[in-house]
Amino acid sequence: MNHHQLFNKNSALYAKVRPQYPAALFAYLASLCKEHHTVWDVACGNGQAALSLTKYFEQVEATDVSEQQIAHAAPHPQINYSVQPAEKTTFQTNQFDLVTVAQALHWFDYNQFWPEVQRALKPNGIFAAWGYSWFTIEEKIDAVLQEKFLNMLEPYWAPQNKLLWDRYRDVPFPFKQIPVPKFEMKMELTLDQLFAYLQSWSATRICIEQNGDSFLIEAYNAITHVWGKKTISKQIDMDFCILIGQNEKS
Repeated sequence: MNHHQLFNKNSALYAKVRPQYPAALFAYLASLCKEHHTVWDVACGNGQAALSLTKYFEQVEATDVSEQQIAHAAPHPQINYSVQPAEKTTFQTNQFDLVTVAQALHWFDYNQFWPEVQRALKPNGIFAAWGYSWFTIEEKIDAVLQEKFLNMLEPYWAPQNKLLWDRYRDVPFPFKQIPVPKFEMKMELTLDQLFAYLQSWSATRICIEQNGDSFLIEAYNAITHVWGKKTISKQIDMDFCILIGQNEKS
């Protein structure tokens, strides 16, 4: 099964439980751009980043290769959604002030993707990609989650995820890199909300398809003993990375 099919599988759940990106990130990206006419949000998923971009740009072109993701994307008058592969689009040359990729840079064919971004970006336009991977809650909860849940998922992760886990340092990058200030990504979740989020992971879904959900139930019950009252919300601190560059073509 390819990753496009994986994200088609449960797009509605994916849309409900994904963490929110830092609001300050979008303000910072806008500050780097000379103009604020049009932005391309690549692999837009449910439109989460695209919606935030509408505060700073007149028009957002949001694309995804998954028809189901686009079908569940949040509508907005400034956003034009379309089903297109990241590596080959119908956009004009020099069309965009900014190109963004949220939580998806590790999926692309870089030999085709980078030339397409360079073509579509204006001279000196900005490219930005970011993502989150693991998280921490409390030491005792993290330990149980590792033993009862994360260890089970190890064989089921797509190899591309390692690029994200390594904070995109091994991704070839054709732009002049821009230093990035620190942004924190946090959220508050109850135990049930946490497990809804964990079930949105592609590796979790594959593991359930191949082995059933007994491991998930066992992990839930184990974490219940160290969580406290299930309705209590706890702070989730995400490992968040950002890659920003300028398109120096003439």
